[in-house]
Amino acid sequence: MEAPKQRLLDQVRDCIRTKHYSIRTEQSYVDWIRRFILFHRKRHPAEMGAAEVKAFLTHLAVVGKVAASTQNQAKSALLFLYKEVIASELPWLDDIESAKTPKRLPVVLTEAEVRTILNHTQGSSGLMLRLIYGTGIRIMECLRLRVKDIEFTRGELLIRDGKGGKDRITMLPRALVPGLQEHLARVKALHEADLLTGHGDVYLPFALARKYPAAERDWGWQYAFPSARLSSDPRSGAVRRHHADEKALQRAMRQAVRDAGIVKPATPHTLRHSFATHLLQAGYDIRTVQELLGHKDVSTTMIYTHVLNRGGRGVVSPLDRV
Repeated sequence: MEAPKQRLLDQVRDCIRTKHYSIRTEQSYVDWIRRFILFHRKRHPAEMGAAEVKAFLTHLAVVGKVAASTQNQAKSALLFLYKEVIASELPWLDDIESAKTPKRLPVVLTEAEVRTILNHTQGSSGLMLRLIYGTGIRIMECLRLRVKDIEFTRGELLIRDGKGGKDRITMLPRALVPGLQEHLARVKALHEADLLTGHGDVYLPFALARKYPAAERDWGWQYAFPSARLSSDPRSGAVRRHHADEKALQRAMRQAVRDAGIVKPATPHTLRHSFATHLLQAGYDIRTVQELLGHKDVSTTMIYTHVLNRGGRGVVSPLDRV
C-alpha cells in the first residue's frame, strides 16, 4: 500500500530542520507560505509562478503597507519553498527583486542615559540588560547563553552559533561578576529541583543529545537565563525549561525607559548600538569593535561612527563662528 503523501507545510518543516535553521526561521517561513497559499485561494504553489509571487509581494507592500524588511522576509520564504522544497529551477526565481530597505541610523543612548535606564531595572531582566550593554551581545545571544560558556577566571563570554553560525569571544565586565555568580547559584538550585521532579534536561542543538546522552541534564549545558516555568518543545513535544522569553526582556526595557523619562525609542538592541558607539568614542579600534560585535564586514560597524563628531560630519555651523 502506498504511503500517504506528506503535506506541503510538513515538507517545508522537514527541509528547514534538515538544514538546521532556527525554530524562529521555521515558524516565520511556514507562516508566510501559508499566507501565500491562502492569498491565492489555496492553490498549490507548484501550479503557480512569478506572477502569483509578485502579486502577493505587491499586495503586502500596497495593501498591507508592510516594511521593506518584512516584504523581503516573505520573499525569502517563498524562494526557499520553490528552490528547496518544490525544487523548481524556473528562471523567474532570480528575477524577483528585493524591496529596497531604507538606511536608518541606529538609536544610540548617551552613557548617562544608559546609567539612568539601568538604574530603573532589577532582577534577572536588569542583569541581562546590563550584560547586553556591557558585552555588546544580541538579545538572543544573551538569552541562549549556556552556563559553560561563561568564563569567570578569564573574564570572557563565549558566544556560540551567533548570527551567520559563527562563534566569537567577548569580554565579561568585572562589575557584573558578583551579581552573575549569585544569579547562577539560584539557577543551579532551580535546576537541581527540576532533576528531583524528573525534569532538568535542556534543548541541545543538532545531534548532540544523541552523541552525549547525559549532556542535556548536565549543569554546564543549562541556560544561564532560564524560563520561570517548564514548557513543551514545539518540535519534539518534550517538556523542558527553555530560556527566558525575549518579550519579557523587551517589556522590562520599555518600562525602564519610561521610568527614566527617556524620550528616545530605546530597546534592548539599542544597548548593543550604545556599546559599540561608546567603545569607538573611547578610542578603540573599529576592527576590534567589529570582532566583539560579530559583524561579518567592517562596513556594518562603520555606521556607529555617525555620532563620533559634533553635528553633521563634524562640521562647525557658521552660526557658531559669529
